[in-house]
Amino acid sequence: MNYPIWMWGTFAAVVIILLVLDLGVLNKKDHEISVKESLKLSAFYISAGLLFGGFVWYQLGAQAGMDYLTGFLVEKSLSMDNVFVISLIFTYFAIPRVYQHRVLFWGILGAIVMRGVMIGLGAALIHEFTWVLYLFGAFLVFTGIKMLLAKDDATDVASNPLINWLKGHFRFTEKIQGNHFFVKAADPKNPAMQVWWATPLFLALIMVEVTDLVFAVDSVPAIFAITTDSFIVFTSNIFAILGLRALYFALAAMVHRFHYLKYALSIVLVFIGVKIFLVNLGIKIPSPISLGVTFGLLLAGVLYSLWKTRGEPIPEQ
Repeated sequence: MNYPIWMWGTFAAVVIILLVLDLGVLNKKDHEISVKESLKLSAFYISAGLLFGGFVWYQLGAQAGMDYLTGFLVEKSLSMDNVFVISLIFTYFAIPRVYQHRVLFWGILGAIVMRGVMIGLGAALIHEFTWVLYLFGAFLVFTGIKMLLAKDDATDVASNPLINWLKGHFRFTEKIQGNHFFVKAADPKNPAMQVWWATPLFLALIMVEVTDLVFAVDSVPAIFAITTDSFIVFTSNIFAILGLRALYFALAAMVHRFHYLKYALSIVLVFIGVKIFLVNLGIKIPSPISLGVTFGLLLAGVLYSLWKTRGEPIPEQ
């Protein structure tokens, strides 16, 4: 937090402008976002994130700039699995594409708050107990190896205990009620009384938030393993997830084409985790090499996936 308020203010202003532009201008009315529109919005958000990276580079130097870009790249890549799970959630709750952006928008707002809390806690822990970084490193190595060896078992949304618990303790309508998260309807025990009911749209929002929380357990240690600078950690993380909802509508239709990216990402997580232990041995990998290795591995994973899955039909949504 050892940065002037104007730098944090600049970041906050850019994020607020992007959110207002998204909800108040580009998506003022509910509509089905096409793949073409999704790609244009994604290019816009990625450009905004990279431009802010240029601002970090100019203000704080090359080291900070490369750390930002590495964190931004890793977080974007980790979002791929997030997209797959969100797609399953929308399919399970039968959320029409026209309302999916609404869920994702509010989901991103919640994610920004959660990431802020988790990053703040992580920074405080590292400040007080530097050995926590080694725990992060070990966790990343373990996660990377687990991801590398894991079988491709589909996530079963229907058996999620949280969904069953929520349905058992709160009132939910059976069907979507337009773009509403809550509606007033008759109380089953007293039909003359109107009470509030949550809709499947709100249940989907809860599951999207929980999904982001689960994936943050991987991404937050990963960015702290790259740098412990809170400003770079928070800004790179937030800019990476800001464009997730825009990218979702393109990726959801072709996420099967990136099957082998997870293997490249698993190696990246192991590489980042090992870096922490190498520093303790007096071996510090320069930021340009770290960024180059990360980018090279992820690019190889994307290109190999696209080549290996060429000609495969698009799965039914």
